[in-house]
Amino acid sequence: MAPKGRVLVTGSGGLLGSRLVRVLARRGYEVVAVYREHPPPRVEGVRALRLDVTDWVRLEDLVLKARPSVIVHAAAFTDVDGCERDRVWAWRVNVGATRSIVRVARVVNAHLVYVSTDYVFDGEKGLYREDDVPAPVNYYGLTKLVAEELVRSSDLLYTVVRPSAIYGVGGSKKSFAEYVAERLFRGERVRALVDQYVSPTYAGLLAEALAEIVEVKPLGVLHVAGPRMSRYEFAVRLAEELGLPGELVEEARMEEFSGRWLARRPRDSSLDTSRARSILETPFHDIDRALELFKQEWEKRRGQQG
Repeated sequence: MAPKGRVLVTGSGGLLGSRLVRVLARRGYEVVAVYREHPPPRVEGVRALRLDVTDWVRLEDLVLKARPSVIVHAAAFTDVDGCERDRVWAWRVNVGATRSIVRVARVVNAHLVYVSTDYVFDGEKGLYREDDVPAPVNYYGLTKLVAEELVRSSDLLYTVVRPSAIYGVGGSKKSFAEYVAERLFRGERVRALVDQYVSPTYAGLLAEALAEIVEVKPLGVLHVAGPRMSRYEFAVRLAEELGLPGELVEEARMEEFSGRWLARRPRDSSLDTSRARSILETPFHDIDRALELFKQEWEKRRGQQG
């Protein structure tokens, strides 16, 4: 059977990208998977290519040769404090690479799906809609907003996807959910914020939603995320799902961490997902399903570790 089309995915070795290439291949797409350090899973229909997205000449040459019909640009420097420490690198990865992708996507006439973040907002309101005015409070959020504007001001057909607090098992750095699960499993206490609200987004369901976006190509900005929850509420729910001691989850407040954080964090960057839920069939916002799938991942990883 001929493939549905060719999709190029940057950041394919990451927590989200590794799941996305698998979903796209399963749905019958030919996938060109670009990664920097960690290769994506070996799956039929996925061609993995190691490339640094800041090598803009090679990046553009690859896209010109691959000629994908859709580009999912998921590669990013997401270390919030790291972006403050190395602003030059943050700009090269988050802005420079996006500029390059936009330029070459125009040449090959590809639909561009750009994965952004809830951190484009200042966190003073919460439950942000797609048309709310962004106002990032840290350099990471600023670089992602500038990249968004490069996409939105182009003449491309595009979809900007904003998730929030992506979690799952694996990835180059541990997600909050995996960190919580590991500590509770070892019988260690977890301090979780009662006054910071996000929309925890399970990477597996986000990947399914992105694959659906590749198929239906909705235009504009979409908030694709889970329900609004404090970090504390999420940690307690996670403990319940995994059968781990929830009493080890302790309440903490943002002011306690302000001295440890280099970058300021928004207090409530939760997202209103009404528009996306009206367009997409993927149950990306279903926290019960998300935690059930996370549990399956977690238990599989525990089994592999012996």
